[in-house]
Amino acid sequence: MRVRPVSPDALVEELADRLAAAQREQQARPRGAAVQRDEPAHLRVAVDGAPVAGPAALADALVDPLRLRGHPAVRIDAADFLRPASVRLETGRTNPDSFYEGWVDEPSLRREVLDPAGPGGTGKIITRFWNAVTDRATREPYSDLPAGAIVIVSGALLLGGGLPFDLTVHLELSAAALARRTAPDDAWTLPAYARYGSEVDPASFADVVVRMDHPARPALVLDRL
Repeated sequence: MRVRPVSPDALVEELADRLAAAQREQQARPRGAAVQRDEPAHLRVAVDGAPVAGPAALADALVDPLRLRGHPAVRIDAADFLRPASVRLETGRTNPDSFYEGWVDEPSLRREVLDPAGPGGTGKIITRFWNAVTDRATREPYSDLPAGAIVIVSGALLLGGGLPFDLTVHLELSAAALARRTAPDDAWTLPAYARYGSEVDPASFADVVVRMDHPARPALVLDRL
């Protein structure tokens, strides 16, 4: 494996450059006849990783640099698209298989965000679908995406399930680093992440892979040879 160490600030700038370039390429790409050519193309981005890897913080940090590059960014957190507790916790509050297979309401995330932001979509999305604290729908009104928006979805276990992302970023942790940095109360999730690594292996296909064993010293994976 070849990696290139970067500072956290440099990582944000490099990712912002990569996303801005991908958005320009997406806007210039010919699309199907069913889609109007002057319809603004949106870029759908996943920032995937265990919470201790900081996917939400990284996604948040991209918003202002993208705006400075002329691309409005819209933030979505997968934690706002969980299934109801009656479904999510049906087999217990600390069941790693349930956590792996069914905590995130992927159909709602796709229906309310990713499909409307995709080719031929309406461009009308909601940024929060479910309030896990109250265990009720947020009833957030729909809003129109700005022209050429970059929609950044952060969360864990996002890849490999067929969600239609245009660009994927995976924050990778070794098993030892993940175990060391995970709080004892959350240690029950570790088998789910081990299963994700072996069954999905997101680091093998994500567009950008960042090693996050040491948060202050991230490293971009250049190849895995």
